Amino acid sequence: MQDFAKEFKQDMIAFQAITKQFYHKELSVADYKRVSGAFGSYAQRGGEFGMLRLRLWGGRITKKHLQFIMDCIQKYQIGLLHLTTCQTVQFHNLKPDDICHLVEEAWANGIITMGGGGDYPRNVMMSPLSGVDPNEYFDVTGYAKAASDYVIGLLRKVKLPRKLKICFSNTPSDVTHATFRDLGFAANKDGTFDVYSAGGMGRDPKMGVLVAEHIMPDMTLYYIKAMIDVFLTHGDYKNRMKSRTRFMQDTLGIENYKKAFNEKLNEALNTENLKQTVRPYTVQKQSDGTITNKRAIPQKQNGLYAVSIHPIGGTIDPETFSSLYQAILPMEETEIRLSPDEGMYVINCTAKEAQRLIELTDAAAKTTFETSIACIGNRICQLGLRDSQTLLKTCIKAIRPYQFADGALPKIHISGCPSSCGTHQAATLGFRGAVKQTPNGPLPALALYEGGCSERGKASFGTEICIITEENIPKFLIELGQLTTKAQKNYTEWIKENHKTFLNLAEKYANLPQ
Repeated sequence: MQDFAKEFKQDMIAFQAITKQFYHKELSVADYKRVSGAFGSYAQRGGEFGMLRLRLWGGRITKKHLQFIMDCIQKYQIGLLHLTTCQTVQFHNLKPDDICHLVEEAWANGIITMGGGGDYPRNVMMSPLSGVDPNEYFDVTGYAKAASDYVIGLLRKVKLPRKLKICFSNTPSDVTHATFRDLGFAANKDGTFDVYSAGGMGRDPKMGVLVAEHIMPDMTLYYIKAMIDVFLTHGDYKNRMKSRTRFMQDTLGIENYKKAFNEKLNEALNTENLKQTVRPYTVQKQSDGTITNKRAIPQKQNGLYAVSIHPIGGTIDPETFSSLYQAILPMEETEIRLSPDEGMYVINCTAKEAQRLIELTDAAAKTTFETSIACIGNRICQLGLRDSQTLLKTCIKAIRPYQFADGALPKIHISGCPSSCGTHQAATLGFRGAVKQTPNGPLPALALYEGGCSERGKASFGTEICIITEENIPKFLIELGQLTTKAQKNYTEWIKENHKTFLNLAEKYANLPQ
């Protein structure tokens, strides 16, 4: 990584200069974004502060990385950390002079921020419990690491039309959305991958195209090379609204897209040497203790547990992070795995260690509903329409007094705009930032989606039902919880028999007098 940082030294000089220009109001937001995004940094709304996204392949935070993050919090007085749906950590409210220093310090500590934004391959994702999940088809950790190393090596060599998201999934639950990413590798029982490409959420979402079945895992880099080459050849460099891989399904057609992909794959197979041998994820630690707690998940390693910790809205305060750091530091072989739902797992814990971490994080989400997802929102995001974080916290505060049973309400996903950073399109219930036209003028609102699913074999995008004003969303959720509670069913069971009732409830709140 030190060599990589040296390679980008000249780029860093240019970034420092343009960052200074922007925060001195000598450059537009759009012009700055075109450069800063490549370094994993964007200006926040208002142009006074910035953010930095740490590229953490597979969402892994080792103890070395954990110490670096803790040092940064203290040194730069970072008050807001956000865990993203792409398994990264974002530092927010950064002073302009600190941003470039943080980029260089991250590089020096083995965390490459390049490609955290801009027109580059993004953070490579994987199922967060890879290597420890007793239900996984096989461990995908090594393949995610190899993919990350490969695309980082390409960052200076290719200029994509737009971002490219690559992920690996180890079970049919497909929490990384392998079947509808730009490129997804979905594990099979027989130790092979099926490969999906040109999918994605956001405007005009599309399921991925199944371009290969039952490929040997050591061949994955050839498919990444083929995907990049197809995008370089057929991606739209002129219209940024259409510069994502999924739009190639429109311009080429699905069959011609498959043909183009296989042509590039054959070229790679004939000209590249990309076959890989990876080391499986191994754990030497042993324990024979037990713990019964829904947040303590038994690993396939006997006596060890993964502890689930889900900060509300994916935002974790520095005090909590510091407490976690101090607790984890002496625990052997533990590490943090970020999850695509803005949560985290601490893996390889003994029962005693798991109990300690659960007690330390009592303020974390306690129910399925409280693990809901919210993007960073319009207080920070330049593109955001609605304040997703505040809405989620308002909903949780409104619902807690009713003490609904866990599962009476599902996890909801809130995106402040159509970009789907909150993955609302893949949610059982999702909300997207919008505006509602009323006789009293336009009001802050969100569009309601229902029926999304990421499970392999059942994957589907949610359907937009209606638009509800922001102030009525907590009321809508409370009445929904009352209906499922009265029926003595969880939401998943209730909706199967009461879909029409649900639609009527949504229509009621969409049409309430304003």
